[in-house]
Amino acid sequence: MSAFLALVRRDLTLAARIGGGGFLSLLFFLVVVALVPFALGPDLNLLSRIGPAILWLAAVMATLIGLDRLFQADEEDGSLDVMLGAPLPLELAVLAKILAHWITTGLPLALCVPLFGLLVALSPEGMVAVAVTLLAGTPGLTAIGAVGAALTATMRRGGLILAVIVAPLMVPTLIFGVSAANAALGGTVPFATPLAILAAISLTSLVVAVFAGAAALRGGE
Repeated sequence: MSAFLALVRRDLTLAARIGGGGFLSLLFFLVVVALVPFALGPDLNLLSRIGPAILWLAAVMATLIGLDRLFQADEEDGSLDVMLGAPLPLELAVLAKILAHWITTGLPLALCVPLFGLLVALSPEGMVAVAVTLLAGTPGLTAIGAVGAALTATMRRGGLILAVIVAPLMVPTLIFGVSAANAALGGTVPFATPLAILAAISLTSLVVAVFAGAAALRGGE
């Protein structure tokens, strides 16, 4: 457990010092959410109706920012070789890196939704609903992305390949995330139903990603 927490702290410290992934994801999220209203026009009713979809789509794209460096940086500086030979199981090392990436990327996106929701004319209830769904769904997005990052860890400029691999796998999370947010705004389905499915997708993705990511890293060596 101490080695697991040390790896999480290491990645959080590196993210804070470099200032890259989490800040760029948040900035990209803001840019997408700010540009869409200009494309749709000043119809506030339309914006509020499709606001959850806009925020979720922006979150999916923002999550992809920096994923290619999740394991590639460790491959370049030799840290990955240390992880492969360390007493800590590689599966737990993958889980630690997923957790650190989510804390620096997915969590800030969810927490900033009440601010960005103003740009798409969301009601306070809608902002809370989207924030809750992002808290439940972004771990799954990060986990899915981690598998792609492990597969492309040894490839130079593998960011495009990573996006092509993981983007289709993120569609179920996107669908149920938007469905849950719309249900909270007066849909025909109770909010708890799609939210529970969304949480189940995230938990399943985490379990699969831990083993699939570790297998991909071992195979890459």
